[in-house]
Amino acid sequence: MTSEQFRAWRKANGWKQRELADRLGLKRRMIQYYERGNRDGKAVEIPKTVRLACYAIACGVEEFDGRTVEWSMNADLDRDPQAIDDDDDD
Repeated sequence: MTSEQFRAWRKANGWKQRELADRLGLKRRMIQYYERGNRDGKAVEIPKTVRLACYAIACGVEEFDGRTVEWSMNADLDRDPQAIDDDDDD
């Protein structure tokens, strides 16, 4: 997601920078940096975590409680029953 796409996405949803910052758990200043694409003359990339959070918001997810999403587990089992690894990788 480019800075232009980020800004266009926010505006298409009718949010002010403060509103989006609150939804993403960020400071308004970070939204400004992401939209401008730089901070004090240095390039600013929108982190993957923010891009994924934007996708989640676009899909209607406002909060995630950490529970397993059923459809993702079933999709893994349909492809390969051994795809689910319950062992901890230490």
